[in-house]
Formats: sequence, structure tokens, C-alpha cells
Amino acid sequence: MSLIRHSSVTLAGAVLVIGVAFLASTHDVSQAGPDICTTPAPEGTEETPFLAENDAAMKKMMNDMAVKPTGDVDVDFVAIMAPHHQGAIDMALAVLRYGHNEQIKRLAQEIIVTQQQEITAMRLAVGEPLPPSLPASTEPSLKPATPLPAR
Repeated sequence: MSLIRHSSVTLAGAVLVIGVAFLASTHDVSQAGPDICTTPAPEGTEETPFLAENDAAMKKMMNDMAVKPTGDVDVDFVAIMAPHHQGAIDMALAVLRYGHNEQIKRLAQEIIVTQQQEITAMRLAVGEPLPPSLPASTEPSLKPATPLPAR
């Protein structure tokens, strides 16, 4: 490669890096929400409860990942990654509740098991106590949409 072509590639790469860094520095992440797969399905469709549950899981995950640094990189990593893994668990539970594809549902079950194991391993590695183990329901919430009238 000639020196001129090498310099042009290097200059173009530097401009790209500076441009991306500028855009990242001007992006207001406080207003950014987890807008992944949250376009509402037409009302009353089968997908509506899945999308709502998935959106709630994403928002909870993003909020829980916003931690105050402690000065300990390992503790901070676990504080950020545990909610990230829990978000994957919550989304996998949603697909178990509403999905139909047996292969996807098996993958979701594997995600739940492996993410729980990784959360446990991370917490133990930094000396955190483990929360009590509770079964997770794959049944949709049985809460009525509107309050029942008093009798």
C-alpha cells in the first residue's frame, strides 16, 4: 500500500472515530429508553400481552442496570450484569408464556437456567449473599383487568 493511500485510510479512520465519539457524547442517554420491539401490536392481538411483558422486562432491566459506581470494578460489573441477566430471564419467561415454537421455548428454558447460574456465580465471586430461590410461573398473570365490584 502506498504511503498516500495508507495516510488516507488512517485519516478516514480517525475522522470516523472522532465522529462516532462526538455523536455518542451528544446523545442524551437519560431520555433513551429500551424501545426494542415495543411497537404496539394491534389491540386485542395475541402478541399484545407478550409485547407488554417484554417491554416491562426491558425497562426494569435498563433501570436496574443504572448503578452508582462503588470504586470496585468487580462489584460494579456484577451490579450491572445481574440485572442484565435477569432481564434475559424475564424475557425468556414471557416467550414461554406466549410463544408457540417448541424449539424457541426450549432455548428460552436454557436461557433461564444458564442466566440464573451465571448470576449465582457472579454474586458468589464478589461475596454477595444469594437471594432465596423461588419458582417462576410461566402462566400469565391472573389479575383482573378492572377491579371487581364490591358485594
